[in-house]
Amino acid sequence: MNEIDRSMRLAALVQGRNGLPHRTRPAAVSRPLETASGLAAITLAHAARRRDLSEILLARGTITRAELVDAQTASANADMSFGDVLEARGILSEADHLSALGEWARIGLADLTDAPPDPALAGALPCATALELEAVPWRRAGSALVVATCRPGHLTALRRALPQDMRIIPTLAPRSQITDAQIHLYGDALARIAEGQAPQRDSCRGWRTDTITSTLLGAGLVIGLIAAFLPTLALGLAFGAALLIFSGNMVLKLSAFAATLRAEHQARMEKSDGPLEGSSATAQLRQPVVSLLVPLYKEREIASALVASLARLDYPPEKLDVLLAIEADDHLTRQAVLQCHLPPWIRPITVPPGHPRTKPRALNFALNFARGAIIGIYDAEDRPEPDQINHVVQRFAEVGPEVACLQGRLDYYNANHNWIARSFAIEYASWFRVLLPGVQRLGLFVPLGGTTLFIRRDTLRDLGGWDAHNVTEDAELGLRIARNGYRTEMIDTTTHEEANAAVWPWIAQRARWQKGYLMTWGIAMRRPTALWRELGPLRFVAFQVQVLFAVLGFLVAPLLWSLVVKPFGVSHPLDALLNPVQYAALAVLMVTSLLSSWAIAFHATRARHLRRLRPWVLLTELYYILATISAWRAAVEMLVKPFWWAKTAHGRFGGTAPAPPSGSAQAGPGAGQPFSCASSLSRTTNAIDR
Repeated sequence: MNEIDRSMRLAALVQGRNGLPHRTRPAAVSRPLETASGLAAITLAHAARRRDLSEILLARGTITRAELVDAQTASANADMSFGDVLEARGILSEADHLSALGEWARIGLADLTDAPPDPALAGALPCATALELEAVPWRRAGSALVVATCRPGHLTALRRALPQDMRIIPTLAPRSQITDAQIHLYGDALARIAEGQAPQRDSCRGWRTDTITSTLLGAGLVIGLIAAFLPTLALGLAFGAALLIFSGNMVLKLSAFAATLRAEHQARMEKSDGPLEGSSATAQLRQPVVSLLVPLYKEREIASALVASLARLDYPPEKLDVLLAIEADDHLTRQAVLQCHLPPWIRPITVPPGHPRTKPRALNFALNFARGAIIGIYDAEDRPEPDQINHVVQRFAEVGPEVACLQGRLDYYNANHNWIARSFAIEYASWFRVLLPGVQRLGLFVPLGGTTLFIRRDTLRDLGGWDAHNVTEDAELGLRIARNGYRTEMIDTTTHEEANAAVWPWIAQRARWQKGYLMTWGIAMRRPTALWRELGPLRFVAFQVQVLFAVLGFLVAPLLWSLVVKPFGVSHPLDALLNPVQYAALAVLMVTSLLSSWAIAFHATRARHLRRLRPWVLLTELYYILATISAWRAAVEMLVKPFWWAKTAHGRFGGTAPAPPSGSAQAGPGAGQPFSCASSLSRTTNAIDR
C-alpha cells in the first residue's frame, strides 16, 4: 500500500471512529503527508516558519474565521490548543485536524492499528511520561526512536523527558490509536498496579478467609456451649445484643434526621435574608477539565442511552473527558459502544484481564488515562441532571481543599415499575435526601454511593485510588477520606438511575453491598487504635453503628420479629426475663423506631416527583425483610467468595426517564450533533426514548 492510499485510509478510519460528521466545505487540496522515515532532518523550528495552523485550516475551508476566533478565546482559558477545542466541539474532525497538523509541522501519519508498536520499546519511554504527553514509542529507525503522538505541541516536553543523546522522529496518529497502543505496551503493568493500588492497611486484599472462618467457628462454639449449659443467660445476651444494635441504629437515624431538619431550617432563613454576598457564578470561574469514569461490563443493552445521557451535560465539551472502561473480553459491549456515534470527548478504554474483576479495579486502570482535575463516577444506566457538572465545579471553587469529595443524590426513574422499585425509591430518597446530609452535618464519615461522586484528582492519587478487592469500594473510599483528614459534602444535584426491581437480583445486589460493609469494618478494625486516633472518639463509635450495626441489624432482626406474638397473648422465651412493664417499654421503643422511619420517608419524599410514593411508605417494613435474607447471604459470601462481584443487570426494568429541563439538550456538548447507535441496537434503547 502506497503512502497516499495509507493516508486516505487512515483519514477515513479516524472519521469513522470519531463519529461526528463534520461539515463539508470546499477545501484546498493538500499534498500527501510525508512518512516518518523521511523526517530525520525536519524539526518544529522549520515548521514554525511555515503557515500557521489557523491559516492552513482557513485556507482549506475546514473552519470559518468566527469559529476560529471563538475557539482561540476558549483555548486561552484552557490547557489545550484551539484545534483541540474545535475538535471537541465537533466543528473539526480528527482526520482534518491531524492532516493540518501534519502539514504545519511536516510530520507524517502512522497507522498504529495496521502496524502496532514494538513491545520491546516499552522501556524506551516511561509509562508516566507517555500517558502525560499522549505519546507512544512506535519503532526504531536506525539509531532514532520513532514516537507517535496526537499532540505535536508536546514534542518539546517529550524531547526533554528522554535522554539527550536519543534522537527521536515524531509521527502523528489518532488519539484512539495512541491510547490503544499505550494499553498494548503498558496495559498489563498498569493492570497489576490497579489491583494493588490502595494502601495495604486499608485494602481487603489482606482478607484471610481461613482466619475469619476459624474465629467465627470458635465464637460459635462458645455461644453454643453457653446456650447448652446456661440457656437463660444465652437468651438474655442474644436479645440484649439485638436491642443494642436496634437502639444504636435508631439513635443514629434520629440524630441524622434532626441534623437535616436544622440545616433545612437554616437554609430557609438564609434564603429569606437574601443571597449571600461574594458568591460567584460558574461562568466567571476558570472551569477545570472534568474526567468522568464510567465502568461498563455486559452493558450492550444501554450503550446508546448512556451516550445520549452524557450528551445532555451542559458543560463545555473541551472541558469534558469521559472514559468508558470496558473489560477486554466484553466484546458485545465494546461493539455496541463503537457502533454509537461517540463525540471526541468520549473514549473507550480497554481494561486488560486480571483478578479480581471488579468495578474499582477498572476505575483504577481508567484513572491512568484521565486528564481532569476533578474525577467523577457514573454507572452505565445513569442519567445526571444536565447542569450537574456546573454545580460540582461551582461548589469545589467555593470550598477549601479539605473538602475532597462531593456526593450527589440518586433517584430512580423506574420507581413505578413494581412494589420493589417503589420501596427502593423510598429507601434511596431517605438515604440521600435525609440520612446522608444529616451524617455530614454531624461531622461523621460519609459512606459514598457508587455513582455521582466527584473527587479531586490529586487527593484521589494521594489516597491510593480505590481498593480493587472491596466490593463496596465507594463506602470504603469515604472512610479513607475521613481517616486522612478530608471531608465529603452532599451536593444539591440528582442523578436518575434504574432500580433493581426483581427479588433475587435485588438480594444479590444488596448482599454485595452488605458483604463489602462487613469486610470494610473487619479490615479497619484490625488496628482499632489507629482508627480511633484518626477518626476521633465520636466518629469511631458512630463508625461501628454506620457500618457494622447497619448489617447486624438485619442479621438479628428475626429475634425482634418474634416479639410480635406478645400483643396476642402468646408466650415468649423472654417471659422468664421481662415483666409486663419492661415489655411495654420495649414496645414503645420499637413503635418509636417504626414511626421515625415513616417520618423520615415522608419527609424524604416531599419533592414533587416523589410524592406519588408516599402511599407506599407504610409497606416498606415488609420490603426490609428482603434485606435480612441478603444479609445472611452476605455473611456466607464473606467466608466462601469474598471478592466475588454480583453484577447488577441494567436495562431490564423499564420505566420512564425524567425529561431534561427545557433547552438543556441544546445547551450541552451534544448541541446539534447526532448521538445514536446503529439501527441494529435501536431495539435496546427504550430506556432513553420512552
